[in-house]
Amino acid sequence: MADATGKIKKPSVFLLLSEGGRAVFEYGLYMLSQSQLKKAKKGDGHPVLVLPGLFTSDFSTKPLRSFLSMLGYKALPWGLGRNLGDYNYVVQLEEKLEKLYKEHNQKISIIGWSLGGVYARELARLQPKYVRQVITLGSPFAGIKQDNNIKWLYEFVSGKSVEDLDDDLLADILTPPPVPATAIFSKGDGVVSWEYCMEAEEGPTTQNVQVRGSHSGLGHNPITLLCIADRLAQPEGQWRRFQRDKFDEFFYPILRTA
Repeated sequence: MADATGKIKKPSVFLLLSEGGRAVFEYGLYMLSQSQLKKAKKGDGHPVLVLPGLFTSDFSTKPLRSFLSMLGYKALPWGLGRNLGDYNYVVQLEEKLEKLYKEHNQKISIIGWSLGGVYARELARLQPKYVRQVITLGSPFAGIKQDNNIKWLYEFVSGKSVEDLDDDLLADILTPPPVPATAIFSKGDGVVSWEYCMEAEEGPTTQNVQVRGSHSGLGHNPITLLCIADRLAQPEGQWRRFQRDKFDEFFYPILRTA
């Protein structure tokens, strides 16, 4: 949310402090919604690589990967332990992506949560021939250097300041990847400003989708999962925009810019 001067502010303390409780509530909804989630759109079962957020591991993405497996996809963990914010992960993930492509003989969809989404976009830029589409969940790719409620954690675990990040790299991350990309975000995000988690301007193969929920619950929020299922179910090469009906607008609010 912007202040009176138009500057985008980091999420409020209230939103930050309520993250844990809201994420637990969303996990409860996830468990209660299993019968409905089983009815989600199913695709061709292609491989999907899931990247966790800062200071989290594959454990945090287990509900998301279980959901994907339930729909028949080859849900793949990132396998690099706890995400400590090191850009060198991208080099390791490039190698993993090529190996997965050769193993499955199919392009890989990549879902990245928070900082994991930043990596996902960079992977798609570097190796588009291996990537089918990218889906980001609360990923602040449009404002890596901007103030947020987890900036201190990044600098603590990585040992680096965001101010030291290369400007050319940041420009590359901000540029939409050369593959279809869906940016899922929530105005209820208590960790990063939602304005930085979306494309400034949507293109022919990019879309911003707003959901209701917390940052910490995005990976198991049933509303998010149904949107992800819709995105992944599209035949390769036939990407289309996520469609909402009038009822869905409650769960997927249309961003009003005027």
